[in-house]
Amino acid sequence: MTDPSRPVTGYPATPYAQPNGGHPYSSYPTYTQPQGPYSNAYAARATFIRRFVGAMIALFVIVGCIMLVIWLVLRPKVPDFRVDSLSLTNFNVSSSSQSLSGTWSVGFSVYNPNKKLSIRYEEVVSSIFYRNGFISETRVQPFAQGTKDRNFVNATFSAANSFVDAPVVRGIEVDRGRGTVSFNVKVLARVQFRNGGWRLRRRLVRVLCRDVAVSVSSNSGSGKLAGGSRDCQVAV
Repeated sequence: MTDPSRPVTGYPATPYAQPNGGHPYSSYPTYTQPQGPYSNAYAARATFIRRFVGAMIALFVIVGCIMLVIWLVLRPKVPDFRVDSLSLTNFNVSSSSQSLSGTWSVGFSVYNPNKKLSIRYEEVVSSIFYRNGFISETRVQPFAQGTKDRNFVNATFSAANSFVDAPVVRGIEVDRGRGTVSFNVKVLARVQFRNGGWRLRRRLVRVLCRDVAVSVSSNSGSGKLAGGSRDCQVAV
């Protein structure tokens, strides 16, 4: 006789047969992307680009290091500029028409302080100002300079009834009454330092010669440099 207090149990369930060897998460077959010719070409192209970029970076680094070593060994120095002479002729200022006329002939002394580097000056442009008021501009013939050489360069400026601002006219008339008129002279030049077969990259040299005084009286249209030579500021 069966025990009424015992729970009723049925037949045990038949276990579900799992496909693929009984692994429950492998009911679907694994799909692998086929490796075609397009995938291989893309991988080869990507590898080439990476190697090319890496080679270019390495080349730039090597060239930069070489240029830095050359720069440190040769140690380029900026040239020295000095105004040795200035003559002024046919000078006239008109307050009624705010015009100015004259011819300025400026003589520069240019010195190369480098022991190992020569200098080539190209695209040399010079201009003359009264304070900040522009008067005239001229081009200077390109020239070359050996190591420790000193060259003498001339620049001639001319103005014929050129219009100038009223403050320029008033300032020149006041200075002329005192016996001297001061001008500012600028020079811009593309220069290249050289050592044998080496050519360093071109640089822009800026030269400023401040307050170059000219002795000129109120009743005279000519004058000359006053106070001797004037050293100029040079920047690269």
